Amino acid sequence: MDLDDDGELMLRYARGDLRAFETLYQRHRGGLYRYLTRQTHNPEAANDLFQEVWSKVIASRERYEPRAKFQTFLYRVAHNCFVDYCRRSSARPEIHGDAQEDWQETLTAPEDDRPDLQAEQAQTVARYKVALAALPAEQRDVFLLYEESGLSLEEIAAITGVGPETAKSRLRYAVSKLRHALASGSSVPAAAPASAPIATAPVMMVPAVVGIDAIQESG
Repeated sequence: MDLDDDGELMLRYARGDLRAFETLYQRHRGGLYRYLTRQTHNPEAANDLFQEVWSKVIASRERYEPRAKFQTFLYRVAHNCFVDYCRRSSARPEIHGDAQEDWQETLTAPEDDRPDLQAEQAQTVARYKVALAALPAEQRDVFLLYEESGLSLEEIAAITGVGPETAKSRLRYAVSKLRHALASGSSVPAAAPASAPIATAPVMMVPAVVGIDAIQESG
């Protein structure tokens, strides 16, 4: 199986193939959960939304038509669920310093256990977490979709209901702000303790952010 057969798996699931759904779930659960957790900064809300998204996917299986990538369909559902969550809560997502998120698939183990390196990395992680939460919602949404979904900017623009140039501009501003936060070395507010885990460690995050330049320049 390659990564382009998600639509066929969904069609097989609609015909009663439960293993097809298992494959879809295992393939996309990590990125989807990270997207929701990094959007809400609330593991309880993210878990509820995660279940809601998959419930909607299951409920729509008989009506599903593979007109676009399954990822586009999945993250459109996730985006809409998050928008509804924001409307219900009528509040900006808050940082929960005690969140115990499972990022084992994305975190890179340190080269050694030196306390000074661990402290430096923890401060960088905390700066990134605060900077991500401080982004305007529309910039954070485009950035997280780009990071977690594997979709193109054109597909992300369709999900968020804007033009491709607007999506590209939002991504550019988000990247610029996150880079500045990671490079500034400024102190971190007490509300976001350095020990709190986040979606992606900066050792992986910075290369991903740098790589966006090529897309912007080629556009």
